[in-house]
Amino acid sequence: MTTEVRSAIAGASRIVVKVGSSSLTLRDGGINGEAITALVAELAKRRALGHQVVLVSSGSIAAGFPVLGLTQRPRDLATQQASASVGQGMLIAQYSAAFAKFGVTVGQVLLTAEDVTRRAHYGNAQRTLFRLLELGVVPIVNENDTVATEEIRVGDNDRLAALVAHVVQADALVLLSDVDGLYDGPPSQGGATLISSVASPDDLSSLNIGGTGDAGIGSGGMSSKVEAAQIATSAGIPVLLTSAALVSKALGDAQVGTAFAPTGVRSSTRLLWLEHATTGTGRLHLDAGATMAITQRGSSLLPAGITSVEGSFLAGDPVDLVDETGVAIARGLVNFDSTELPRLLGRSTKELALELGPAYEREVVHRDDLVLLRG
Repeated sequence: MTTEVRSAIAGASRIVVKVGSSSLTLRDGGINGEAITALVAELAKRRALGHQVVLVSSGSIAAGFPVLGLTQRPRDLATQQASASVGQGMLIAQYSAAFAKFGVTVGQVLLTAEDVTRRAHYGNAQRTLFRLLELGVVPIVNENDTVATEEIRVGDNDRLAALVAHVVQADALVLLSDVDGLYDGPPSQGGATLISSVASPDDLSSLNIGGTGDAGIGSGGMSSKVEAAQIATSAGIPVLLTSAALVSKALGDAQVGTAFAPTGVRSSTRLLWLEHATTGTGRLHLDAGATMAITQRGSSLLPAGITSVEGSFLAGDPVDLVDETGVAIARGLVNFDSTELPRLLGRSTKELALELGPAYEREVVHRDDLVLLRG
């Protein structure tokens, strides 16, 4: 299985590569030009072999904060956004210049979770990425840190990369960081062993997975990389996790780092985003019958099965569906505002249609807009 996974990564015709802030920027912030030059050279080599590459790159905040006179990564959201605004332009300029030496054009794609969770938006992101690839452009994707708030952000670029890999129907995902792979304990403490392959989530159950790296530059850590790998593999995409210093081997024979085998099959792009790139803006509490209908029969959620509504939301927002014990069992896009729902609870759609009109003879959450949450 390990050989097959690494061969699939090495031969992937369309590959998403994610690189973290600590691999692109200096310890005190600012862009590491040598690191970008080395990375771009390997990506260009891959393209010269006829492969398509999508780059998900962190680094905009880290690139910007020293220019603003800051001595460390800002903690408050407004300053992070300001730093990203300055740094993103600097970062894409460096990439553009480095790729131009190989005759390659790049295109900047900035995303928030909202761009790809709402029905009308996610198709736009997918079409843009597909068209860029058709035109021979290397898309450089980053979360839109300049405008993203806690409510609409994906969370980190590891998870973003996994979701983008699904959106562009990639054959493989490579996650590059400052660590050469997944270890069975903190590698900085000594005695830890590199795990060369992960066949299933069960292989991760006994591991002590660390957080943000020593540099403190980026927002992600090993736990976010493992989560990203699980998102991608659950959608049928093999993943390689290793360090940016080993990018040549990672994109060559893939005989480095930790290889994660696919555990599922490709599913709806929108539902994958709904599960992994959103948080519920409210909660709908269900009775036992509705819980069973959703979890076991794949049914839509009707007003009759809802016992109470929690939070404030609008039609089209993601909401969590919770069972009688308060555990979230599913997430879906709701068809009513939170102010409309209370008078509908516990009533049949036919009864509501007779009293309020045909617009109310519909599901609160349609099963096509609903995803079960993994435990």
